[in-house]
Amino acid sequence: MSKTKNLLPRQLGDPHIRLLRIFKVVIESGGFAAAEVELNISRPAISLAISELESLLNMKLCNRGRSGFSITEQGSHVYQSTLQLLGSLETFKSQINAINTDLVGDFNIGITDNLVTIEQMRITQALSALKHRAPEVIINIRMIPPHDIESAILDGQLHLGVVPDLRTLPGLSYQPLYKEKSLLYCSDKHPLFNQDLHLISDEALNKYDAVVPNYPQQAEIKQQQTMLKAAATSSDREGIAFLILTGRFLGFLPTHFAQRWVNQDKLRAIDSQQRGFDTNFSVITRKGARSNLILEAYIEELNKL
Repeated sequence: MSKTKNLLPRQLGDPHIRLLRIFKVVIESGGFAAAEVELNISRPAISLAISELESLLNMKLCNRGRSGFSITEQGSHVYQSTLQLLGSLETFKSQINAINTDLVGDFNIGITDNLVTIEQMRITQALSALKHRAPEVIINIRMIPPHDIESAILDGQLHLGVVPDLRTLPGLSYQPLYKEKSLLYCSDKHPLFNQDLHLISDEALNKYDAVVPNYPQQAEIKQQQTMLKAAATSSDREGIAFLILTGRFLGFLPTHFAQRWVNQDKLRAIDSQQRGFDTNFSVITRKGARSNLILEAYIEELNKL
């Protein structure tokens, strides 16, 4: 009976893990060009790494060329196995950190965009306290969409996340963090800017183009935007701000994020008493995860604020 060929070396070392990390970023970036920025290495070096991994595994992992970039079926399986492996490595590091009474190692956080300007600054202050308490801790922050944060928490890539309260997943623990107020804004270049904005009808608003989010939101928040004439979309709040500031669009922004332009008289809120909504944010961690002293220390500092 023939034996299955052993494609991998007996021991996986740092060079092999590096190839898999590069492969993961290439797949998640959708190609070599976008991965070049994320990895901060040249495209030829990325291509060489993928070719080396394909040679090591004796598989074609992705198609690249004039027809564009795509992942092969074998590549898709390798990608899923890579996520499991890297997640296991993070779990191992967390377990070692739990054994070690000294707070050393990595602390991986995922945060929804544009929360840094919230006045309470609980995230920032807790990070400062953690770094003072544990100077050897390496803090890694990823600014990614809420769904990606949830997935990364569940598979062990992230220790902690900050997301809006859109849904509750059974594998995650939730701790309330912030309540964020959003209002409808126009810029100083918009025709509405110099008008009385305290009482303005839905019909009047519907004459003007607006930018709306294309990311998930609660039903009651979406309802607030039905009166708008949607003429553009954005995947995040910064994109919405870009378009409002052109003077061609109306749009909702968090008050803490918009305040810098309000102070400069570049933005005004439209009917702030009637047109606005609140978004609650929570800290999320994985249920049933093994004890992690760094995570516990950060949450302890967060709860002091």
